[in-house]
Amino acid sequence: MNRKFFINTALGFAAGLGAARLVKSRQDRQRRLSFRNTGPRKVLIIGATSAIAAETARFFAAAGDDLFLVGRNPQKTAAVTNDLQVRGANRVEYRLQDLADTAQHANLLAAAIEWLGGLDIVLIAHGTLGNQKACQAGYDLTEKELTTNFLSVVSLLTPLANHFEQQQRGAIAVISSVAGDRGRQSNYVYGAAKAGVSAFLQGLRNRLAKSGVAVITIKPGFVDTPMTAGIEKGRLFVGPEVVAKGIYQAIETGQDVVYLPWFWGGIMTVIKHIPESIFKRLSL
Repeated sequence: MNRKFFINTALGFAAGLGAARLVKSRQDRQRRLSFRNTGPRKVLIIGATSAIAAETARFFAAAGDDLFLVGRNPQKTAAVTNDLQVRGANRVEYRLQDLADTAQHANLLAAAIEWLGGLDIVLIAHGTLGNQKACQAGYDLTEKELTTNFLSVVSLLTPLANHFEQQQRGAIAVISSVAGDRGRQSNYVYGAAKAGVSAFLQGLRNRLAKSGVAVITIKPGFVDTPMTAGIEKGRLFVGPEVVAKGIYQAIETGQDVVYLPWFWGGIMTVIKHIPESIFKRLSL
């Protein structure tokens, strides 16, 4: 038993789910969230220099929205800001921040909300794809990866959830990963962090549903970005623009959980249901 066998099986299953998902997506597109109005929306993008986030931001720029970007690299953050201004954003501002420094999150969010004059949409897209073998060698690196990919996200979501709950509208979208659906030997530290993010968002979505706030869990599969530069690319890889389009549509329609591209929903359904006795023998 090998990876190729299960990928082919999962793809076949995913195709069977495709028609149902397309029907649902058409229904979702007919729904519009309560934050949509005639003026520019106020959008906060955290981790804005990631390839997926930068591509997603272009859709908001084209819609003429106001954008507040958070990044760590000065050159990249400035370049994304300039690109969005050219692409039609109503206003764009950015702030440099190391998001692992959770003590600064309250000041960061306050600055963003003040500059935007409120907040309609937030996309949290920061993260790192650590070296699994290096994490196995010692706890220090594992702790760093869990802080960046899970705890820093929770630190941001806690005050953001309170803000949106109070105003009774808006959308929170967070990039998790299919890696969080089942622990695999090749990346279980990263997967554990993403599993935590997904579970936290599920609870948050349940809590905020009665407040009219959309909480959207984004689960990309393999994406060809600088983060995956060291990974051999196969036919399941897509460009960041494909995932970005799906994220924008998910926010527009207020979806709950979205796999991107769509066929990853079928693939992960198969993987999650492989008996543990068999799963242990697979090199995944």
